[in-house]
Amino acid sequence: MENQKKKSLKWLWIAIAIVVVAGIGVWCGYNASISDKGVAKVFGLSTLLTSIFVVVALGYLLGRITIKGVNLGTAGVFLVAILFGYLCTLIPEDLPILGAFHLQGEIKDETGKVIQAASVNVKYFKSVIQNIGLVMFVGSVGFIAGPRFFRDLAKNFKTYIVMGVSIILIGTAVTVMFVLVSPYGSDFWSGILSGSLTTTPGYSAAQEAMVEKFGVGADTLVTLGHAIAYPFGVIGVVLFVQLLPRFLKADMNYERSLLKPEVLEAREEKVEKKLFKCDDFGFTALAIAVVAGLILGGIKIPLFGGVNFSLGTTGGVLIMCLIFGHFGRIGKLSMEIPTATVKTLKELGLMLFLIGAGVDGGVSLVSAIGGDAGIIVWGLLGGVVITLIPMLVGFFLGKYLLKLPLLANLGSITGGMTSTPALGTLISTAETDDVAGAYASTYPIALVLIVIACNLLINLMM
Repeated sequence: MENQKKKSLKWLWIAIAIVVVAGIGVWCGYNASISDKGVAKVFGLSTLLTSIFVVVALGYLLGRITIKGVNLGTAGVFLVAILFGYLCTLIPEDLPILGAFHLQGEIKDETGKVIQAASVNVKYFKSVIQNIGLVMFVGSVGFIAGPRFFRDLAKNFKTYIVMGVSIILIGTAVTVMFVLVSPYGSDFWSGILSGSLTTTPGYSAAQEAMVEKFGVGADTLVTLGHAIAYPFGVIGVVLFVQLLPRFLKADMNYERSLLKPEVLEAREEKVEKKLFKCDDFGFTALAIAVVAGLILGGIKIPLFGGVNFSLGTTGGVLIMCLIFGHFGRIGKLSMEIPTATVKTLKELGLMLFLIGAGVDGGVSLVSAIGGDAGIIVWGLLGGVVITLIPMLVGFFLGKYLLKLPLLANLGSITGGMTSTPALGTLISTAETDDVAGAYASTYPIALVLIVIACNLLINLMM
């Protein structure tokens, strides 16, 4: 009887929460619709914030739906964000109340020239929310993996190189096959490749190569391919790292024991030295590492054939946070972040990243897809194949040739696929942050190669 009462109260509070959220949304929309231009901007921001939390609430509810022990977890936020972005493009801008939630991507003419820019809210989702989330998540991963990263890398350096190189080479080879057999060019398929591997630097490299070779507006099909392949690129890897341990009936306690970190003597010595801490939560340490990472990521290195390489936001922040996480200090200044803080920042960052990427993806699909149904079918098919084949080959390579433990194998695959969301899911599935080391070791190798691959697809096959 008492359990029944608790369940009833739980659903009552859920219902009240949904009503409150809906009421806030209507209030924001109503005020935005009746305000003049200056005031509308303020309430437009309120509407934006409401949208974020509605996506969060519904996304986590979707992520908790479990079928035979499998759920989407935080990736549920991504699916809801895609749907939200798509639905908001269908709302007329002049519609009372709901019109405040209108979203619009770039509109281009037949030549690819932008004739109408994306709405401000879309730019907020893409430029601000997505990038802040990405920095928080990747930075947290760097600090989690940092204390044992260089030791693991020295021990398994050749293994991680083989995994990263193999995954990218196989993905690129499958992409070349689609370029040869499909009626679409390497610009479209470079977008499919970057979307399948959820890599923003690879996507940017393909765009830059098209603009340099053919002029402004020539990157339309790159954008279309990326938008089509990106959703399955996220969901496919997320489900892979969840389903594979169940399919293999893995003993997760045993698999976790193979990743158990050793006690680091350096850490024990630092505790004794009583380093100076700017704050108890480690926010200063994260901020310093992120700023250093953004500077590193912005450096462009010319390679060959007009190819420019940069680590970008993700690579630069990851590497600097790994370094600061490893040393744990700058002189007498502590650069350590409490475990509870870094885990919270990791989940919060992943959530914000998926909201920004999902909403932008939903809007991009609407604004980029024209009347050519064939290109959508080819893109979806290619995206599925280019996501699955490198993962499967990478898994068998890691298991039978490189003799990697299961969780290290899956961590390396998420790094080779440059899949930030899948790492979050793998950490939840494995119930340990130690898998982040394999991800962090493989990711930089894969990042460099995917940037080069996307650029060469344009320069050699167009």
